[in-house]
Amino acid sequence: MALGYSPPTYAPWMTERIALDLPDGRVLDVRVSGPTDGPLFIWHHGTPGCGHQGPRQQRVLHERGVRFASYSRAGAAGSTRNPGRAVADVAADMAAIADHLGAERFLTGGQSGGGPHALATGALLPDRVLAVLAVCSVKPYVGQPDFLDGMGADNVEEFGLAVEGEAPLLAYLERQRPELLDTGVDDVIRALDTLLPDVDRAVLTGEVGSELLESLQGGVQELYGWLDDDLAFTKDWGFAVDEIAVPTYVWQGDADLMVPFHHGEWLAARIPGAVAHLEPGEGHLSIQVNNFGDMVDEVLAHVPRR
Repeated sequence: MALGYSPPTYAPWMTERIALDLPDGRVLDVRVSGPTDGPLFIWHHGTPGCGHQGPRQQRVLHERGVRFASYSRAGAAGSTRNPGRAVADVAADMAAIADHLGAERFLTGGQSGGGPHALATGALLPDRVLAVLAVCSVKPYVGQPDFLDGMGADNVEEFGLAVEGEAPLLAYLERQRPELLDTGVDDVIRALDTLLPDVDRAVLTGEVGSELLESLQGGVQELYGWLDDDLAFTKDWGFAVDEIAVPTYVWQGDADLMVPFHHGEWLAARIPGAVAHLEPGEGHLSIQVNNFGDMVDEVLAHVPRR
C-alpha cells in the first residue's frame, strides 16, 4: 500500500466540536479528531445517528495517521434542518467541512443510512473525493420493487410510513423515541429484536454497545434528521450510482436484517469499478466491528504520495 504520509505512534487525540456556518445560513454540527496534517476522512453516520466518534473507530483511524471528521446530518441535534433535502444535498455540506479543515481532497465513508450519503459525496465531488467506503448501504428505493424484501419488520413498517409522507412517519418516530432515550444496551437489543441476527447481538457488548447507544440517543434528540433521512431514501436521490467515477468499496454481510444482502449486491453491480466485499455470515454491525481496519486500509491506498 502506497501511503502519502507516515503514520505516527498512536496517542489519544482530543475531539474538537465545531458549529460550522454553512453558505445557506444553516449550521452543521461537526466533530474532528486526529493529527491535523493527516489525510482527512469524513464519516457519515447511520439512521438515526449523530456525529459521535466512538473510541473504536478513532483508534483505527488515528493509528493510521488519519484526521477523522464526523457530523450530524441536517435536522439531527446540533445541525439545522434542511426541509425536503435529497440525498445529493449532503455533498455541499461535505465540501464545506473539507474547506473549513483546509483539505482540498479527502476520503469518505458511511454505514447503513450513511452509505447513500457517502456515495452522493463521491458522485458529486469527483475532483475532491479520493475514494468512497459504503458499508451496508441501502440501495435506491425508486424503481426497486424488492427494496423491502428481507428487511426486519420494524424497517418494513418505517419505510412504508415514509412512502405515505412526513406526518404519519413523524408520528411513528415520536412513539419510538422514548424507548431509545430512556434505555440501556440490553433494552436496545430488545427494541431492535426483528433487526438483529445472532451475529450482531454477539458484538453488542462493552465498547461497541456503548458506541451504538450514544449514537442512537444523539440521533433522536431531534427527530428531523431521522425523519428527513427516511423521506430522502424513498424519493429520487438526486444522482445515479452509475455516475460515480471515484474508487468505491462496497461491504455487505449476508446475515444483515437491517439492509438485506441484495442491496449490497445491487450497488456492487452498478457502481463502475466497485470493489465488492460480500461477506458470508456477517451482519449489519458485525461487519464493521470485524473489518473496519481493512476497510480503512483499502481507501487509504488512494492517498497520493507527497
